Amino acid sequence: MAKKYIYMDHNATTPLHPEVKRAMRESMEVFGNPSSLHEFGRNARKLVEDARVKVASFIGAHPDEVIFVGSGSEANNTILNIFTCSLQQCGYNRVKKTGILTSSIEHPCVLETSECLRDRGNYVTCLGVDKYGKVELEQLNNMITDKIGLVSIMMANNEIGTIQDIKKIAQIAHKKGALFHTDAVQAVGKIPVDVRKLDVDFLSLSAHKIYGPKGVGAIYVKKGIPFCPLIRGGHQEKGRRAGTENTIGIVGLGKAVEMRALEMEREEKRLLSFKSELKKGIKQNIDDVYFNGHPADCLAGTLNVSFAGAEGEAILLYLDLGGIAVSTGSACASGSLDPSHVLLATGISAERAHGSIRISLGRDNTMADVKYMIDVFPRVIKKIRGMSTAYTRGKKHGSKR
Repeated sequence: MAKKYIYMDHNATTPLHPEVKRAMRESMEVFGNPSSLHEFGRNARKLVEDARVKVASFIGAHPDEVIFVGSGSEANNTILNIFTCSLQQCGYNRVKKTGILTSSIEHPCVLETSECLRDRGNYVTCLGVDKYGKVELEQLNNMITDKIGLVSIMMANNEIGTIQDIKKIAQIAHKKGALFHTDAVQAVGKIPVDVRKLDVDFLSLSAHKIYGPKGVGAIYVKKGIPFCPLIRGGHQEKGRRAGTENTIGIVGLGKAVEMRALEMEREEKRLLSFKSELKKGIKQNIDDVYFNGHPADCLAGTLNVSFAGAEGEAILLYLDLGGIAVSTGSACASGSLDPSHVLLATGISAERAHGSIRISLGRDNTMADVKYMIDVFPRVIKKIRGMSTAYTRGKKHGSKR
């Protein structure tokens, strides 16, 4: 009998939606440079602009406020680096405060860029989160000093799925005279996102998290807000991002958000039921387990769980042998042996963080997949714990709180 394969790592990346694949395949025939004025170029330009309208409509923006870039990481780097720009033509002279405030659970592309900017002499500070990964609003308010020009807080965490109250956070930032950016790479296409209602100044998104292609993302920049390009040397994207547009990828992003608009609400209900069943099955069949992240304000398809006496990497490998793909956290940090910075920020011990895995469900998963996981999981944990000299049933992982 053929081996059963189940993909449960959708926060790392998603398979192409069949309609996205079809749209991209058709667009391959349109090879012109979107910047060319002849018919070949105009045909390509139309594809790009049609996709821009779709993306803008999906997040409640105006098409002129959407800039296509190469990834979510590029989008985040672009926004953070605006505050190192001193060019008057970029509108930077209107921004008098250049410090950056972010949180301890941001994606590495935000944290490492922030550290780089600090090393270059910029003022950067970081606020903590509570045990569920929620930003503490009173602390946020106190930390936005007269140095802070930008607050950057992710909308939904890629490891534990916790969703922040972005509208309240943006209100606090604006009240204190700072601009606000949200990394919405894990949120857009999974929960409703309307930039007008949230009143954000900048927003980052990525195609490959929502059944689109890798290598393309977008930035929302509110009209009238100062902007400085990260990549220069061309007039593309109205001078905001140099480089010939990735027409095929942009078409894929446009079709991906179009399909999300049709499927997102129904899929969220399915994934919530799957996660509930999976959580119940784990609790009933495995001792000494701990669920990480907010119990309610969390992405429907994300479940982060720690197991006493079992290393996350070992769990991942044994599940893989059983045909199940999961993750130990952020795909961008998969080569690191360090415990998850996100889990440590919530106050749990390094030991418990090392024993954690992330299950992230998607549109192709079924209840049969969940039941198969529940069947395989206890045997995997039992096997790993049986080889551990440290595990004793009933032993609890420590917490720093």
